[in-house]
Parts: sequence; structure tokens; C-alpha cells
Amino acid sequence: MTTVTHSTQNNTLGIWLMVAVTLVFAVQDGLSQYLASTYNVLMIVMIRYWFFAAFVIVIATRRAGGVRAAAATRQPRLQAFRGLLLVGEICVMVLSFTYLGLVETHAVFACYPLLIAALSGPVLGEYVGWRRYAAVAVGFIGILIVLQPGLAVFSPYAILPAFAALMFALYGLLTRYAARRDSAATSFFWTGTVGAVAITLAGIWFWEPMVAPDWLFMAMLCVTGALGHFLLIKCYDVAEASAVQPFAYLQLPFAISIGLLVFGETVEPHVLLGGGLIVSAGLFTLWRARQKG
Repeated sequence: MTTVTHSTQNNTLGIWLMVAVTLVFAVQDGLSQYLASTYNVLMIVMIRYWFFAAFVIVIATRRAGGVRAAAATRQPRLQAFRGLLLVGEICVMVLSFTYLGLVETHAVFACYPLLIAALSGPVLGEYVGWRRYAAVAVGFIGILIVLQPGLAVFSPYAILPAFAALMFALYGLLTRYAARRDSAATSFFWTGTVGAVAITLAGIWFWEPMVAPDWLFMAMLCVTGALGHFLLIKCYDVAEASAVQPFAYLQLPFAISIGLLVFGETVEPHVLLGGGLIVSAGLFTLWRARQKG
């Protein structure tokens, strides 16, 4: 009886931490949209990654073995590719914010768990049944409803959040693949450091002077990035992933709220309908994965 109570308390704490994570990441996305509407996307992501890399290194120094232990890997190419995937996905997402806004971007990006479910077979060799493939198909219908190809002037920028979702899904799958031989601390270290080096090589050429008030927003962006990852680490430390993962979808309503209240965006009925289908299909795949587990 004591063990069950302890697990429940941990999962409850983990759920609240995941709610906090989604809120922090939604605020981070709002800050990214504001800054990227004025400054170059690569520069914004580069500064953010400098802080992220520093955070990752500090975390590594506090663990047993320090930085050397965190950096030790038997699959450096895979870890480097993961780092490149994530920084590329972040650039695409921020670019999407500037063209489509938070509402439409997140409505489409919410399909990434479905892509993970669909690709876990060919990438990880896991069994994916017809129910999960059916959920993926429903999610794809939801994307079409959001984007409305053929019913309006289709913007080529609408492909950005879908591409970002694909990149993030591959990043998630490769993270699970890397976990077979490396610790989470090692994957986290490579994600931050490789991404920082890559985006610096690209972004340093697009440096622009930033006015003083915007440096405050930039500092807030860096802090929310580190805080979000710290809360996420704590979340998975205290709770089962299957218990907290469905609550990650709260980032969608949080981001929509920021888009409406801060940026004056609107939510069209087709976006609500399509986003609802995507989220419902994603929650079903999580439920099926938990049942199989």
C-alpha cells in the first residue's frame, strides 16, 4: 500500500511539473516570435543556444565524472546528428512563428507524437499495429483541415510546422535509439553543445545590433529555455513518462492563448477542428502505447 501511494504522489507531482513545462515552453515560443519578427532567426536561436550550452555544461559538472563522463559516447555520429536535428527544428519552428503565428504553427506541430508512432517501426524496429496507424491517418486528416489545401490560397509557409514536426519526431526516435548505449546525461550534453557549435557557425554571420529593451526579452528567452529543460528533467525524474506525456499537449492551448492575447491572432473554426483531431489521435496513440506497455 505504501509503494502505491508513493508512486501516485510522484506521478501527481510529475503531472504538475509537466503543466509547468508546457507553460514555460509556450512563453518561450511567444518570446521567440516577438524577437524573430525584428531580428534574424539564426541570431536569435544562436544566442539562445549559447545559454543552453552553458546550462548543459553546468549540469554535467554537477554529475559524477563531470564533463568528461557526460561527453563519453560510443556513437558520436548519432549524437551529433541528433544535436543538428534539434537545432534545425528550432530554427524552422521560429521561422514558422513569424509567418504563420503561434496558433496555426502549434496546431500542425501537435502531430509530432503521431509521426513518432508511425516511424517507430522502420526506425526502431518496434511493432506498430493497425490502430496506431489509423490514428496517424486521422491526425493527417486533421493537418489537412488546418491547412485547407485547395480551399484557399495555400501558403508555402504552411509546410514549415509539418517539417518541424517531422524533424522533432526523428530527434525523439533517435534519442530513444541512442539511449540503448548512452545515458540521458550524455545525450543531453551532446544536444546542447553540438547545437551551439552548429548554430554559431551559421548565425554569427547574421549578427544584428539589438536595442536595450529587447536584450531583456532575449534574457527571458534564454532563462525560459533553461528553466523548461530543468523542469522537464525533474518531471521525468519523479514520474512515469506514460503518466505525464499526455499533459504535454497543454502547450497547444497555452500557445494559442498567448497568440490570441499578446499577438492578436485569431482561431478559425477549421483550425480548432483540425487541431482537435490531431490531439485526439495523439492521445489515442499514447493510450495504446501505455496499454501495450
